[in-house]
Amino acid sequence: MPSTIEQAHRELGPKGLAVLAINIQEGRQKVAGWVKDKGLTSRVLLDPAGEAVAAYRVTATPTFFLIGRDGKLVARGVGTRTWLGDKGRALLSALLAAPGPGPGRPAPAR
Repeated sequence: MPSTIEQAHRELGPKGLAVLAINIQEGRQKVAGWVKDKGLTSRVLLDPAGEAVAAYRVTATPTFFLIGRDGKLVARGVGTRTWLGDKGRALLSALLAAPGPGPGRPAPAR
């Protein structure tokens, strides 16, 4: 059974939810095999040098960041969550319902 974040990606991806997982340990081949075995549809990025860990000050895994359509950080946390429970679904739905930066205006870099 896929993780709840993968389930959320499958369900809410068509509404704009983007999930990016970052692997900080294994190499490309091992990660590709794992992604295939798990049937993941979300993107998995590789960060063997730990640049993302340093840039985002990650101290434990899993760490998650929720970024709104406006490009601003909404929430950050450590540990797993039930993204499709009542609270998780309400939060994700509210974020997806929010307007984006609009045409011709890029989202903030932060």
